[in-house]
Amino acid sequence: MKPNIGISEEHLAEISQVLSHILADEFVLYTKTRNAHWNIEGPNFHAMHIMFESQYTELADIIDNVAERMRTLGHYAPATLKQILQLTHLTEQTREKNDSTGFIRELLSDHESITINIRTQINRLAERLKDVGTSDYLTGLTEYHEKTAWMLRSHLI
Repeated sequence: MKPNIGISEEHLAEISQVLSHILADEFVLYTKTRNAHWNIEGPNFHAMHIMFESQYTELADIIDNVAERMRTLGHYAPATLKQILQLTHLTEQTREKNDSTGFIRELLSDHESITINIRTQINRLAERLKDVGTSDYLTGLTEYHEKTAWMLRSHLI
């Protein structure tokens, strides 16, 4: 049964496409953060191991929330690795070593990239597609990525 929430079916489909790309980006970032947690090496191993665990735990909740937002709007979330890799704009890995600086730089770049991509959608969703709920959710998601980027960036000074 289709939702009757004051947004046209055409707009709901378009919103779900936006969310599919965001979900894919979040899933790839989650995987990369989990990789950092598992494979970090160096003198600051323990602190980085704990930090990356905190971050991937938050990302797991975000992934679930984005997927549930899509279901709320009457659409299915992409749920295969093939779909995720086709939808994401992120790369799987860009660093060569498993040191904290390499992981942090890569994850920082991804958080900033996701922030930029989400920011381009916020007003479009609210104004053109008439979905202030998803727009508001994405505003909060942008704030999360901005704060996480700041925390990562602070390790590089």
